[in-house]
Amino acid sequence: MLIHRILAAIVLIPLVIAVVFFVPLSVFSLIIILVCGLAAWEWAQFLHITNKYSRLVFAISIVVLLSILYLIPNSCELKIRVFAVILFLSIIWWIIALCLVLSYPDTTKYWRNSIVIKLLFAFFTLVPFFISMIELRSINYNSNSYIGAIWLLYVFVLVWATDTGAYFAGRTFGKRKLAAKVSPGKTIEGFIGGVSLAVIISLIAYFFNLFDMAFSVFFISSLLAIFVSVLGDLTESMFKREAGIKDSGHLIPGHGGILDRIDSLTAAVPVFTALSFCLL
Repeated sequence: MLIHRILAAIVLIPLVIAVVFFVPLSVFSLIIILVCGLAAWEWAQFLHITNKYSRLVFAISIVVLLSILYLIPNSCELKIRVFAVILFLSIIWWIIALCLVLSYPDTTKYWRNSIVIKLLFAFFTLVPFFISMIELRSINYNSNSYIGAIWLLYVFVLVWATDTGAYFAGRTFGKRKLAAKVSPGKTIEGFIGGVSLAVIISLIAYFFNLFDMAFSVFFISSLLAIFVSVLGDLTESMFKREAGIKDSGHLIPGHGGILDRIDSLTAAVPVFTALSFCLL
């Protein structure tokens, strides 16, 4: 299992960096739309949609929705307001998700059999993720196309560090369960190890003057992104547990499906983006 994770990381990380830094924004946006479409295909399992045709319809619906949002002119005031509202609501969604994870399985009776509620869960997981990926990548794009790429890669590194630190700290020191009913393999010691590593990286990035932002805004946005990345992982684990599946898919060896790989990012990127833009 570990060797599969390492090999997949060796392939995926350079690929992600290449896409983030060297692919034109229009192509980057298309790639993110397709990634969200694949994630929606996997999410259909949480809705208990097993028919392949129905899953495809759901995935295509998400692709069409995101394409419409992207194609609205950037100068349109409505687009700016809609994006801001969705990012704000995503913070509320992750607060709700925290309550659901902490109270699992007691509160599942309120949403387990509701297609509408689970569709809202899907919307506020995938759509804010898409919006925030584009918003971060677009920062000062016309003057310097690499600035937004550096911001985006920074959030990715925070999430990767949290995940990696938690994995090794958990294997070495893990004893106390973090959320036993949702994900028995995660421990408090692993959580502390992952957060600690990510915080160290965050401080190093700031003191090397990689970002032009007040320390308080930078640190608060980064710290909450680190915390919520763990929540994103736990929330997907909760949905998988309810659906009775181990992995969302088998596309990536050692990592499962697309959702298994981006679950932390779907929480961290929107929260970091919303807080950074709101607190500036």
